[in-house]
Amino acid sequence: MRSVRIGVDTGGTFTDVVAVDEQTGEITTTKTPSTPADPADGFMNGVHKVLGGEDLAGVAGIVHGTTVATNQLLEDRPVNLGFVTTEGFEFILEIARQSVPDGYGNSYFWVKPPRIVPVHMVRTVGGRLDHLGQEVRPFDEDEAVRAARWFRDQGVTAIGVCFLHSYADPAHELRMREVLEREHPEAVVSISSDVLREYREYERSVTTLVDAAVKPTMRRYIAGLSARLGMPFSVMKSNGGVLSATEVVHQPITTVLSGPAAGALGAALIAATAGHPSVITLDGGGTSTDVAVVVDGEPSLTTEGSIGRYPCKIPMIDIVTVGAGGGSVAWISPEGTLKVGPRSAGADPGPLCYGRGGTEVTVTDAHVYLGRVPPHLLGGEIPLSADAARAGVEALAAKLGLTPERTAAGVLEISAYNQSNAIRQITVKRGLDVRDFPMVAFGGSGPLLICRLVDILGLPAVVVPPNPGNVSAFGLLTVDVKNDYVRTHVTKDLSPDTAAAILSDLEDQAADALHREGFPADRHVFARSADLRYNGQAYEVRVPAPAGPVDAAWRDEVTARFHEAHRRLYGYGYRDDPRHAVEWVNLRVSGIGPITRPVIPEHPESDGPTPEPASTRPVHFDDGWHDTPVYRRAGLRRGHIVTGPAVIEEYGSTLPLHPGFTAEVDARANLVVHRIDPANGGRR
Repeated sequence: MRSVRIGVDTGGTFTDVVAVDEQTGEITTTKTPSTPADPADGFMNGVHKVLGGEDLAGVAGIVHGTTVATNQLLEDRPVNLGFVTTEGFEFILEIARQSVPDGYGNSYFWVKPPRIVPVHMVRTVGGRLDHLGQEVRPFDEDEAVRAARWFRDQGVTAIGVCFLHSYADPAHELRMREVLEREHPEAVVSISSDVLREYREYERSVTTLVDAAVKPTMRRYIAGLSARLGMPFSVMKSNGGVLSATEVVHQPITTVLSGPAAGALGAALIAATAGHPSVITLDGGGTSTDVAVVVDGEPSLTTEGSIGRYPCKIPMIDIVTVGAGGGSVAWISPEGTLKVGPRSAGADPGPLCYGRGGTEVTVTDAHVYLGRVPPHLLGGEIPLSADAARAGVEALAAKLGLTPERTAAGVLEISAYNQSNAIRQITVKRGLDVRDFPMVAFGGSGPLLICRLVDILGLPAVVVPPNPGNVSAFGLLTVDVKNDYVRTHVTKDLSPDTAAAILSDLEDQAADALHREGFPADRHVFARSADLRYNGQAYEVRVPAPAGPVDAAWRDEVTARFHEAHRRLYGYGYRDDPRHAVEWVNLRVSGIGPITRPVIPEHPESDGPTPEPASTRPVHFDDGWHDTPVYRRAGLRRGHIVTGPAVIEEYGSTLPLHPGFTAEVDARANLVVHRIDPANGGRR
């Protein structure tokens, strides 16, 4: 009987689907328009489409990358949300970090955005723990009951609880949850010691409230999708792991970067298989572009991320998102200058060329006007109106006093610079030289601007995988089950016995979760790490910690790794300077349940020259219009080389190859794009 695993990535414009046959290794890909009103419709359409009309009987598993939680945070201020905190700390959200965002050097011009919970929706409860978890004042049960009843009477159904120093001992938070469950059983409750058991009360509070805010929506979505599927499925998490849908509803905040994380992991595997262990990944979609950096096969992780204006300190792949997708709108600022994004036309009505009522020029319309994309998408399933794009570009050009060609090219140039600035954020700002990293470009719009990015950033090469529009969905099938656990323990003199006890407790929690996911004990993998800093510093550096006995030698090894990581990140360290003590802050454990990943096959050498182009059409590049050859990617084989100007088309994506560039098919069927350098054998 046929057995397939399916990955479904729901984006703002398209839902991408990949199926892998577990017996033969055959990979099948497809795309279908997303359905923003109910993402489950697009999900089900994609699953049935990739199965070719067959039922779900032969499906061994489904992994889903979803933007439901992310979109709720980006598009709507959370409503009907309450907050319970320690007596005397009711203004913790108002005070925040007292920081003014970059670009507002004079804080008089900065208007503080609304808090995630307004102060009148905050209730406090008496009781106090110190930083070691010892009780200073007992928990006030009567105040807790009054708070719970007040939220019930106000109709508040999502509540976050964050008490001071609950990372050291969750007892007071657990009692508050019991009171809420008894007095207000309709409420959905998140407590900070479950969501993020580490110090820094402001970030812990907001992270907990974000979890509470998205819980009702995620639970409804997961329940509806489960009912329609009639089978279990898993959901991608921001940390680079997956979790069953039945578990993820209890920690929905972990899904806030679900789709982009899958794309970075899929691209990392594709690049490593092609011999590029360290790369930049660029995932270009209809609404935005997500970029990440992969070093030695692993995407970088961070706990300093945010979704919109909300800091979320959960572990997540370090991804920078910029509003530079195919649907990004071109507009004229009050000063009369051309701008592109971050606002997007989305999937509905979409760009002008979609013919669905769009009224503004988008990046996709500029590509259509310049002939760089075909007059249809998805192999003809979605026809594009070149006339609508032309009319829109010409109208915008008239307002700017430019030719239509310069206007369309300007839209693309601004979009390329928006993408390049995002790439600099994850490389140059982190001490990495962007010129050392090839780039993997994927997503439906990812390959469209890569030639300009090579010139702007000095990239050595760009790798475009087969079916680039489906790399995120493919990435969903490469991901292990993974849960992260953390415990704050601030000390300059770490006791190995104390560290061993904390790590053992965290590993027990991880093991319990892996058992619930169906992994036997002999398949459990535990990855330890620790956050350290020099005494007096405000923020710490995370380093991997070895497995095995936790003793003095273990402690010394982790400390040595911290010195080296600090030197590598900041250019200096104090390894041999006793005046700068090392302070331990957090101990962490990731519980991993490994899966069997799809195999990317190696393709045989071509037995003939590069095939003739399938057609030609006028395409505008930097030096004007060219009668440009158009190649079908399906006809290209290993070793074939295409020289620009040219266009390479496939289902779901297009690569415009500018003059002065070549694209060569490698052993894994990737297109490797280089700038031609006549003095160096034809490559940069």
